[in-house]
Amino acid sequence: MQVPTHQPRGGAVLAGLGGWLPPRVVDNDELSRRIDTSDEWIRTRTGISRRHVVDNGLSTVDMAVQAGRRALRSAGPYGEAVDAVVLATSTPDHVCPASAPQVAAELGLSGAAAFDVNAVCSGFVYALATASGLLAAGVARNVLLIGADAFTTLLDPDDRTTVPIFGDGAGAVVLREGAPDELGAVGPFDLRSDGELADLLIVPAGGSRQKHSDDPSDHFLRMQGQTVFRHATSHMASSSRAVLDKAGWSTSDVDRFVGHQANIRILTATAKNLGLPADSLVVNIGHTGNTSAASIPLAMLDAVVDGTLRAGDRVLVSAFGAGLTWGSTLLRWPELACEPLS
Repeated sequence: MQVPTHQPRGGAVLAGLGGWLPPRVVDNDELSRRIDTSDEWIRTRTGISRRHVVDNGLSTVDMAVQAGRRALRSAGPYGEAVDAVVLATSTPDHVCPASAPQVAAELGLSGAAAFDVNAVCSGFVYALATASGLLAAGVARNVLLIGADAFTTLLDPDDRTTVPIFGDGAGAVVLREGAPDELGAVGPFDLRSDGELADLLIVPAGGSRQKHSDDPSDHFLRMQGQTVFRHATSHMASSSRAVLDKAGWSTSDVDRFVGHQANIRILTATAKNLGLPADSLVVNIGHTGNTSAASIPLAMLDAVVDGTLRAGDRVLVSAFGAGLTWGSTLLRWPELACEPLS
């Protein structure tokens, strides 16, 4: 029997970008009237002035649909031929089933492959690698990837260490098959984890190990902030170096650094660790807060709209999140038509 020769497939190319934030805005002054904090304390330690939060029944699926619709429009004909939907989220609408199939159905994509990826704040980078694998394997030709989280639903409303940091939102991209040397080509990737440190960022109750708890705090996020800060800056820098080495790039080749928007001090410390100039940082955390899996595509969108990201820019992307998980990738920015956040 003749064995068919393997035909290597092309890479994943960014073809569309969209995002959405819920309309309810909570600024630092409003928080300071409710918990023991102040606008100055929040801004100097996190870089955040306000954040958007879900209310009036809005959910992760609702935000994902809004962002996905905008990304599909941005992608033009590629958005009309999506055959897989990947949703990066740690706040699905239900424990079961996954939220991606519902998102696909509401976008008119019933029949497409659809599933969730949960790597928390690293979710978008993990899902980028997953979507790229679908394209490389021939499972799909055009993939809609959405990062969406309603992380404020996991917070103790009286916790001054977590409430000021997080916001809700969704960001989405369309990836198509393409050549690895095209503008918009994504990769290579570096993905890592350390489950021995899972307790640094954890919601103890709600899973199979501890379904219920009489302690209300077990249902909220617990975060060891200072330790997380140290691991985030170290691992994002080491992962960034690893992916740069894979591509044969040096830090001087990087035009823009789009890191997970967790904390302005984490972003600046990571850039300094890598030897990147401060003006290479793409930052929008001031008006979004930490939107978990949505933060990187939302930062990209704002940077395209304000002209910070331009076609041809060499972009380093890196994220760190609970798990612990972290990862990085690279791309040459393409020409994209995007709708601004509203």
